[in-house]
Parts: sequence; C-alpha cells; structure tokens
Amino acid sequence: MLKKRLVFTLLYDGGSFMLSRNFRLQKVGDLRWLQRHYDFSRIAFHIDELIVLDVTRGVRDPVRFCDTLKALTEGCFVPIAAGGGVRSLEHARQLLRSGADKVVINTALHEQPDLAVELAEDFGQQCVVGAVDLRRDADGQPRAWVDRGMRALPGSALDAMAWLRKPHIGELYLNSMDRDGTGQGYDMGLLDLVAPHCSVPIILAGGVGNALHLLAGLADARVDAAATAHLFNFIGDGLARARQQIVAAGQTMASWPPASSLGAAA
Repeated sequence: MLKKRLVFTLLYDGGSFMLSRNFRLQKVGDLRWLQRHYDFSRIAFHIDELIVLDVTRGVRDPVRFCDTLKALTEGCFVPIAAGGGVRSLEHARQLLRSGADKVVINTALHEQPDLAVELAEDFGQQCVVGAVDLRRDADGQPRAWVDRGMRALPGSALDAMAWLRKPHIGELYLNSMDRDGTGQGYDMGLLDLVAPHCSVPIILAGGVGNALHLLAGLADARVDAAATAHLFNFIGDGLARARQQIVAAGQTMASWPPASSLGAAA
C-alpha cells in the first residue's frame, strides 16, 4: 500500500514568511523568526515534504529567494519543492542548486507550455510539480486563476488544466483559493472535478485548520498528500501531534526513529 504524505507549505514574500487568507497576505516573520519557531532538522521527522513558494506581490528577487532557500533547508532532510515565478530552465536550475528537489510551476503552464516539457526532459517528470489555484464563481463552478491569484483564466477549470493530459507533470498541487487560510477544511468537491482527469499524485491544499482536516484529506483515496500552510496552528509540536493523530486513525505513513535516538546512535 502506498504511504500517504503530510506536506508543509511556506509562503515567502520579499524576505518575509506570510500567512494567506483567500490569497490576501499577512506578514508573520523573517527567516530568523521561522528558524526560531520551526526547527526543520526536527520537523523533518514529522512531515514528508516541504514546499516553499515565492508569492511576492511586488518584483521578485530570485537570488534572494534562493539564498533564503539555502539557509532554510540546512539540516532539513525531506524532499523540498520550490517555485514561484519560474519562467526558464535556468531559474529552475537555481532552485535545484539551492536545495530544492522539485520545481513548482503555475502560470507558466498556461503561458509557456513548452517549459514543462523542457523541465521534464532535463530534470525528469518526477521533478515537476504543476500547481493550480481554483476559485468558485457565483454559480459554484471552479475557475483557474494565475499570476498569484490575480487573473482568472477564460473557460472552465478543466479547459485551463489541459496540461494534465500531457506526460510532463509529476504531481499536481491542487489549491482552493476559497478555503485558503480559512481553517474550514479542504474543498473536497474539487477532487470530483479534477481527479477523474488526473493520472499523477494529487497534493490537496487550502483550508486546513487542524489535524482533523488533514486526516479528512488523506482519508480520500484520490489524495496522495495533504498540505497545510497554516503557520500558527502547527507551531511547537503541532506537526508531530497531527501526524500522530493521522497514524492513530489508521492511515499508512512513513515512520522514522526519533531525532534523539539518531543523535544517541551517532
């Protein structure tokens, strides 16, 4: 049986890490704040993957983001996916050289469809994470938004996600803009729309407020990984306790010896 995954997402904006609610950002703290409250060498034993997204609302500084990524990932021994404004192979290489194992692309999937092909050819399909941000219209129908959630794409969400039918994406990061930061739980209805057309693993995001929401996502057979970007709900030992609840509920997840026992063995 394939193991389910718990993913922690960090949102970065011009040197600070952010909380997001319906894609409206609130500054939380800089890298020092994050390192003070989240010891990633320890957290690595409680999550399966870390995703770091540059959601800067102004002009992005890729060099500064890569420097932050390098510092952040020191001692963090889990797979790391990074993205935000990736528009070239060279930008992707910079992220990979800075500690990322995978590259997340969103807007470029629609505006530069050949980029996903190039990334898959150069780094392997498993290295490419396709992200989609969906928001429901007044009639309840989801539409895809790009440019950090500032521009809706024409047509239906499935029309905008035609790239799912091409073998260049290794995973799908499926995010609900309506639930983002609300703590109301995932929009599971998005899976009804997307999952029948998706042959790659799905990371479900947007709406987690507690461990029960993570569990609800992972309990769905269509979901391979549950993601949260809620910094305050999972500060301290929050991620450890969330994983314990998920395992206690019967979900099959990877397990590692405690960090303390590894240190003793060394």
